[in-house]
Amino acid sequence: MQTNSIFKGITIAAIGLGIASASHAESMYPEKPIKFIVPSAAGGSPDVLSRVIATAMSKDLGQSIVVENKPGAAGNIGIVQLKRARNDGYTIGYGNINTLSVNQALFNKLPYDVNKDLAPVGQMFSIYNVLIIPAGSPAQSVGDLIKAAKENPGKLSYGASGVGTTGHMGGELFKSLAKIDALFIPYNSGPAALQDLVGGRLDYMFSNSSEAIPLIQSGKVRPLGVSNSKRLALLPKVPTVAEAGVTGYETVSWGGIVAPAGTPPEVIAKLNKSLQNALNDEDVKNSLATFGADGSYSTPDEFKSLIASEAKKWTSIIEDAGIPKLD
Repeated sequence: MQTNSIFKGITIAAIGLGIASASHAESMYPEKPIKFIVPSAAGGSPDVLSRVIATAMSKDLGQSIVVENKPGAAGNIGIVQLKRARNDGYTIGYGNINTLSVNQALFNKLPYDVNKDLAPVGQMFSIYNVLIIPAGSPAQSVGDLIKAAKENPGKLSYGASGVGTTGHMGGELFKSLAKIDALFIPYNSGPAALQDLVGGRLDYMFSNSSEAIPLIQSGKVRPLGVSNSKRLALLPKVPTVAEAGVTGYETVSWGGIVAPAGTPPEVIAKLNKSLQNALNDEDVKNSLATFGADGSYSTPDEFKSLIASEAKKWTSIIEDAGIPKLD
């Protein structure tokens, strides 16, 4: 009996020591650099905007946040790597409207479960699309573009950086609400699609403002509308697509931070607080604004709700448009 009591005491003490050690580790977090997986190519909007915020967070946390680009398979490659990482807070990742919401409806079987494999940390930003046309296009308004599409059903074309991107989904929503038929052409990257638009090989595009605005300013393309519910500060004279006559049109491309499921709540909370501090930084606000993006802080629960509501919205649009599911 006495021996059993001794063993029980040792076991309880060991458990207590383990809990204390874990608690100490979490309170000291982070003690080494953090890997930040971005499931897209370097130089695109997700990469550039994530680096702006990651730099500010690294200063706040006192440790480097190292961005690692893992593009491919509509973002699935990077998310799979994230879900397989240790859930100790030293590997986090970028998740957006595509990888967290649209892909749930677009693929027959995703190689990850958003709800089971990932833990939301918080939303980082919102960025908007601009409906742009080649500089030499005869269209002068959204109405002109719709008229041309109706007069030439199935002949006008638009492109985007892949199936399921906001450029693609925004284009499908536009087709549905405007009641037009147009040909969608997927590209491997945004720049490749924009090059064809500038060259007149595409009739229009819904492009991220960060990529579209430099081309607008250089006169290579012309804007007809913006996807937001309000006009963009960088394009104050350009109406929203809804203002221009397509009632109910709105597409917002958002991005945030996710971690592997099982990451300790204390670590999630610390990352979220650092994210909030970063988004409150004036330099970060100014940097985001230059790309046409807005800081959009949220709590983990708020981010989880956004992911769910957007998945429901785009599932409906994908089904209504009859977009074939991907394998």
